[in-house]
Amino acid sequence: TKEFPVERLWRDAKLYEIGAGTSEIRRMLIGRELFAETS
Repeated sequence: TKEFPVERLWRDAKLYEIGAGTSEIRRMLIGRELFAETS
């Protein structure tokens, strides 16, 4: 439910976790592309 502040904190924490994962994946893909170009 959205009645409790802890629910909002939990939801926000999950969104940050997802956001962090996508930026890590993006970094990995960029690194892979750069490596492929130099090889």
